[in-house]
Amino acid sequence: MRLGVMFDRDLPPEQLIPFARALDETAVDDLWVVEDLGWTGGLTSAATALAVTSRLRVGLGIAPAPLRNPMLLAMELGNLARMHPGRLAAGIGHGVHDWMRQVGAAPASPLALLEETITAVSALLRGETVTLHGRSVHLDGVSLVHPPLEPPPVLAGVKRPRSLALSGRVAQGTIVPEGVGPDQVPGIVETIGAGEDHELVVFTFLRVGSGGDEETRAVVAGQAGFLEVAPEDVAMASGTAGEAAAHVKALWAAGATSVAVRPIGGDPLGQVNALLAEL
Repeated sequence: MRLGVMFDRDLPPEQLIPFARALDETAVDDLWVVEDLGWTGGLTSAATALAVTSRLRVGLGIAPAPLRNPMLLAMELGNLARMHPGRLAAGIGHGVHDWMRQVGAAPASPLALLEETITAVSALLRGETVTLHGRSVHLDGVSLVHPPLEPPPVLAGVKRPRSLALSGRVAQGTIVPEGVGPDQVPGIVETIGAGEDHELVVFTFLRVGSGGDEETRAVVAGQAGFLEVAPEDVAMASGTAGEAAAHVKALWAAGATSVAVRPIGGDPLGQVNALLAEL
């Protein structure tokens, strides 16, 4: 069972360096960086976090397949994996449809694009020569000159049943978004339909202590819209540190391999340390 922490997209990018260094001194296993349209680039964030830490695994959550040519993505991931062996987890997802449409990258078939991208990137990272003429991806005899000796796991960041099943077929792990509760995890595992070595990362909001109710409600309302559920159905680790820890433990018990908390509000490191004290 792993515990991760997300560097929230609303934090100034320059704070990533002290944030990552501080987490590297704790018992946290993973640091997750994001790639959301208009915020920050995930690969540059991952490279920075890896360079200033020595222990943490750094997760990319999540590179949108429509914005990333699979050959270029494999080159970047392979480079990071060579320089930081065993410390990278590569998340790839559909991308938010409205955002992809805004930049003229909405694919005709999101499922085909994601499956072909993950298949190609994974093979390239294994050092294979790839020829693939699919519905969305077209590669002709390409390979990495410097493939990583230890290929990083490629995880699919998805939420709907067909995409979860796709992840089980072609990815080494699955990332599900904030709001998923322990009661939902067994069904997600069943839908993925993969073996025990398939990693399941559950993102979850973290709000330890009192105050910040208005900010928390706004964040939850936004996520409820993304998940297409009622705000009260957005599960999160909140309340006292003990109550937040109980939520994390329940996600682990339900089948999550890793839980990655996303602190809401001020003092994110303080909230993480309070959670760690209870875990």
